[in-house]
Amino acid sequence: MAKKSIIAREKKREKLVAKYAKKREELKAAGDYEALDKLPRNSSAVRLHNRCQLTGRPRGYMRKFGISRVTFREMASDGKIPGVTKASW
Repeated sequence: MAKKSIIAREKKREKLVAKYAKKREELKAAGDYEALDKLPRNSSAVRLHNRCQLTGRPRGYMRKFGISRVTFREMASDGKIPGVTKASW
């Protein structure tokens, strides 16, 4: 499990990105790069990092499910993810 502070920091960034998304888009279209520089750095979508929704793990993120590979394997084995079964042939 990731540190709570790291998870909170990432959520704070997500809020900032959502808050400034429209303004950032307008400034880019206008080509006003000086005004873009004055916006908070964390309001840029590039600074976001995908993390597991349950554990906060930053690596092995599965975009389709929104969780890490470790959590995915545990949940799939327990039958908590519909339509996912362990392969056998």
